[in-house]
Amino acid sequence: MTTFRQHMQKGIVQELGEIPDALKPAIHAVTFRIDSVDQDPRLPYLAFGYLTEGHVDQQLNRADPPDEWEARWSYAYFPPSALEGVRVLGHDRVHDPRGSELHHREAVAEGVWWEDGLPESESESGSESADQDGDEDDEERAERLDAAFRALCVDLARELHDGGHLVAVLGRSVPVILYDMFAPDEMFELTRAANPPELVADFLAGERES
Repeated sequence: MTTFRQHMQKGIVQELGEIPDALKPAIHAVTFRIDSVDQDPRLPYLAFGYLTEGHVDQQLNRADPPDEWEARWSYAYFPPSALEGVRVLGHDRVHDPRGSELHHREAVAEGVWWEDGLPESESESGSESADQDGDEDDEERAERLDAAFRALCVDLARELHDGGHLVAVLGRSVPVILYDMFAPDEMFELTRAANPPELVADFLAGERES
């Protein structure tokens, strides 16, 4: 039986392989934007995308250019291919119904799912819920779900390196930048954990300046 982790990994590797050949030489980073539907921790998703040298050049050639680090690494200047991504994977029933089904099933099995206040578009009618009288309240369950999804995203990025997928598709390794626009302070920690140190030295230089 396919697991949520396996589904996510397969989808990311597939999307990596579908990057247009013409763009591959220009890609300097892959991006994982971590988010959730309606900011609900029960509905996490990852938007897979990428950054190109051409976009960096465009930013640096503006009339009011940012500094080079900002142009290259700050999501404030990311193009749609990195902000919106090219594929959404996770618990988003519109963009990834299979991922939603798998994530929901595993969250119920782990006792971290609850139904109260769920957006109507994501409601699992007739589904099981975690025991509301158990040891954990909804806030604690939310923290577990959030931490588990972030850890999964780090593992998925590592697998792109360790499994040789980046080299196989792009001909070289590039950093995978993990970020959540609602938790900007975690960007450096997540990206550091997901990549070989030599690939993210330039990116992490921005941490010392922030």
